[in-house]
Amino acid sequence: MNLLKAASTVSLLTLVSRITGLVREQLVAVIFGASGATDAFNVAFRIPNLFRRLFAEGAFSQAFVPLLGATRERGGDAATQALVDAVATVLAWVQLATCIAGVAAAPLLVWLLGAGLVQFDVGVLLTRIMFPYIGLMSMVALAAGILNTWKRFAVPAATPVLLNVAVIASALALAPWLRARGIEPIVALAVGVMAGGVLQAAIQVPALAAIGRLPRIGLAPAALARAWHHPGTRRVLALMAPALLGVSVAQLSLVINTQIASHLHVGSVSWLSYADRLMEFPTALLGVALGVVLLPQMAAAQARSDTAVYSRLLDWGLRLVLLLALPCALALLVFPVGLVAVLFHYGRFADADVLSTAVALRGYGVGLIGLIGTKVLAPAFYARTDIATPVRIAIVSLVATQAMNVLFVPWLAHAGLALSIGLGALLNAALLLAGLLRRGLYRPAAGWRGFAARVLLANAVLGAVLWWAAVGVDWIGLRAHWAERVAAVAGVLGGVALLYFAVLAACGLRPRDFVHRG
Repeated sequence: MNLLKAASTVSLLTLVSRITGLVREQLVAVIFGASGATDAFNVAFRIPNLFRRLFAEGAFSQAFVPLLGATRERGGDAATQALVDAVATVLAWVQLATCIAGVAAAPLLVWLLGAGLVQFDVGVLLTRIMFPYIGLMSMVALAAGILNTWKRFAVPAATPVLLNVAVIASALALAPWLRARGIEPIVALAVGVMAGGVLQAAIQVPALAAIGRLPRIGLAPAALARAWHHPGTRRVLALMAPALLGVSVAQLSLVINTQIASHLHVGSVSWLSYADRLMEFPTALLGVALGVVLLPQMAAAQARSDTAVYSRLLDWGLRLVLLLALPCALALLVFPVGLVAVLFHYGRFADADVLSTAVALRGYGVGLIGLIGTKVLAPAFYARTDIATPVRIAIVSLVATQAMNVLFVPWLAHAGLALSIGLGALLNAALLLAGLLRRGLYRPAAGWRGFAARVLLANAVLGAVLWWAAVGVDWIGLRAHWAERVAAVAGVLGGVALLYFAVLAACGLRPRDFVHRG
């Protein structure tokens, strides 16, 4: 298959998801601003998302996808379906128990993430409404692993759009209804999250049925016992143990940072959340798309002991990271006020909120290439079922990130948290790359020096134009002229994108150079 085409498909659908996600965040900013209620929602929403990253997209996917690919490669359809059925049964039962426990323990969970919340009780209520979202997302992660292994990338990539649409609809329709009845309107966002989770899970069913891999989930205790003793389930659990530790380390950093932010100026959690949404835009478009496409291919190459293909896949992914992530990082570093203003500077979102969000965005921009690079480098280890190495590196990065928090937060407040995350991501990516090189698993293909020189030249031109646009226009002052501001930002971004690729073309780089068939 053409991996560039596959990655482009995932990126395009992810772009739709991220655009609707930005619209979602815009509505939240306009309707609720950066307040105690939005801080409570952001903390509450991070709780099921934290568990989702631990048990669904994180440890589970890292353990399940390589094993599924190897089973399909070596065992055939019958063995593959048996593995899918067993894992789905155990996952469903575990998530049911987790959701019940999470709803009961909501006050403790909110206290662990945001003890300093002004509206603590609202955070607890929102957590109880949204916690079952983790169960739905775990089944979505199972479906995504199956579909991606069968090279059906479209549905998993498009699925998050449904969450954003549901939250947008709820914010527009339900929030005013709740406010008119004296009920906290932020509850509408939590209802929208749950509605989106149901829709995301439901859309997987026809997609799995189309490839004949719809899981048969055992609802009886005897079926659970059989699934538990399936060797594939045991293997997934064995692989999940170190993966869970690794993902827990990353999420522990998020927990600590959220806790710190909740004790800073009111609005700090929300500023970081808005900046994080912008940072995740390129991270998802590039890093997640590449990781989704590369992991099944690298796992298959590893199952065949084809080290040459494995290394070429990794080399291809890293070149795309440098080519596409570096200009995005420059945009976050040089042009953050324009980006934040055009997206969020409406309604209750004040001038000071723009500047506070922009300075956090710069902190994330420092480490964007590391955040995206990790999405390619870590799957290289997962494809070999080596989860222990990324775990050890994640622990080192966590310690370094929190040490930097001690240095930066007293000086830069919430922006110091973002800067620490960015620098920690760079360290994480550097250590992963060093590990692959040291073990001889990755052998860089010829031409890297010339390629890097051309990319750096194009970025120098792009950065100069972005700086001129950043200092030459009062983006905050254009609040009353929102249409002009939108057109101006679109013109700047579109113009520098065309200029960037024109410089690359003049230097001899062509799109066909990045076509990779796997």
